[in-house]
Amino acid sequence: MVSLWGSKNGEEQGDGDGRASTDGDDGRQPPRHGDAGGRNPDERTRLLPPRNDGFLDPDDPAVSPYNLWTVRALRYISVLFLIISFLWWVLLLVSIFISPPMMHSRGSGFFDFSYTTLTVGNLLIAILFFTVPSKPMEILTLVVSAFLLIDMIIILAVPRVRLEEGWVGIASVIWAAVIALYNVMTDRVVAWGKKEEEERLTGRHESRRTLREWCAVLTATVIMVVMTVIVILLTATLILRSRDASLEPPGKRYLVDGDKYEIHLACVGNVTFDADGKRTPTVLLEGGENPVEDSMDDWVYAAYKNGTIDRYCYYDRPGLAWSDNAPSPHSAGMTSDALSEALALAGEQHPWVLVSNGVGGIYSRIFASRHGREISGIFLIDTLHEDLLYRIASPSRGFLLWARGIISPLGWNRLPGAIIKGRTREDRTYGKSAYQNGKFIKAKLQENLVAGSLTKNEVVQARNIQSKKTPLVVVSSGVEVRRDNEWERKQEDLTKLTKNLVAWDVVNAAPHEVWKTAEGRKILEKRLGQLVRGTS
Repeated sequence: MVSLWGSKNGEEQGDGDGRASTDGDDGRQPPRHGDAGGRNPDERTRLLPPRNDGFLDPDDPAVSPYNLWTVRALRYISVLFLIISFLWWVLLLVSIFISPPMMHSRGSGFFDFSYTTLTVGNLLIAILFFTVPSKPMEILTLVVSAFLLIDMIIILAVPRVRLEEGWVGIASVIWAAVIALYNVMTDRVVAWGKKEEEERLTGRHESRRTLREWCAVLTATVIMVVMTVIVILLTATLILRSRDASLEPPGKRYLVDGDKYEIHLACVGNVTFDADGKRTPTVLLEGGENPVEDSMDDWVYAAYKNGTIDRYCYYDRPGLAWSDNAPSPHSAGMTSDALSEALALAGEQHPWVLVSNGVGGIYSRIFASRHGREISGIFLIDTLHEDLLYRIASPSRGFLLWARGIISPLGWNRLPGAIIKGRTREDRTYGKSAYQNGKFIKAKLQENLVAGSLTKNEVVQARNIQSKKTPLVVVSSGVEVRRDNEWERKQEDLTKLTKNLVAWDVVNAAPHEVWKTAEGRKILEKRLGQLVRGTS
């Protein structure tokens, strides 16, 4: 492009269309905005009077890096990248609730969503503040790029994390890193173009900024500082997650549901036979609101050591402890089928005595109804009734779980727990801090989404086809019974699941986790022994 040179002492000069004109003699004014066919201002359509030295005024809108096709092309490319990233962001948002084909994440699914959100934010900032490059922006964008590259290396290098993230998570973090580096390059090119155009059209590089430009630089810098903090937290949480991935499970993981995800199953003790040569029942534990390793495993292991039972097995529902998350939506019946498959793969055989607590009773009852002849007893410890599923299916609870999941990659409670409180890998995987885990939150969200529909239908059907001859024990929390009349009525109704009720015990001082009191543990071990030995 050819620059417009001013004239001195009335000398003739060329206008934007190549025509000759003289300033001041014929009264013609320099072209204003909208002249020259209404096109945007450039160096051929100056908006301010020319200076005596032949250069444009630095404040003339015609002095713009957009005069360079390279800068314009980068902006168009940025817009295209933003559209692609936003469409990917929408797809990942939907996949949290309904897994599209080939897009199931065996992890939480919140990390890839976080990286894509970061990518969209990066591109938006780059486009909004495209023509006001600054040194702070360049440095902060470079820092973000560096941390995203570290995240990419961690995800690719740690086998368990790589497996959980899958191709969706890997693609998301690589895309985030590439876009961050692209923004660094774009910022440098625009700064170069701005300098080149200023020197060409005004004769010097303009170091001053208008108030509007300073406000833009300040706003962009503040936003980038926030994004830098976010990406640092993401990296710290990912490092902690990699550390947790090194904790080996006590049992073994089994691929189920067409090799879509893994279920962790562990067994303790040896197979024994009674005097008649029949196989002694194996106790099969179903955890409640928390992983079974942090709840019932303690008192059941004590029963095993005391000789009350000879063998027990336990598993982690999808998303809990060492098990992967299942595709969404995922109901209790689907979990029951996954458990059946894992038991078959492990070579475990019936008969079973099913022991469950809390919401785990829903899963045990469905499993019992689908394996009627293989079940030697059902043991319900203050379990949830199907008519109370609405308590975990409420939309408000679902929204809170979703919100917790979205911010979980920032480690807002996991990082302080590890740094300040000294939480261990065991705490975060299956212990007191397991609820902070993104997989755990995703599992609870999946549970919430179908509790009032698919799961409710499955457990109602299970009640109708449940064998009425199966021995049944119900132990209820005295604290919960006194606190909630509806809970008491539903506990009584659970005693009618079969016509072979062995006992219904209400442990007065026991909380929902009945085994946390000495009396509760005593009653639980006694009733468990009765079911396993077939005595009343």
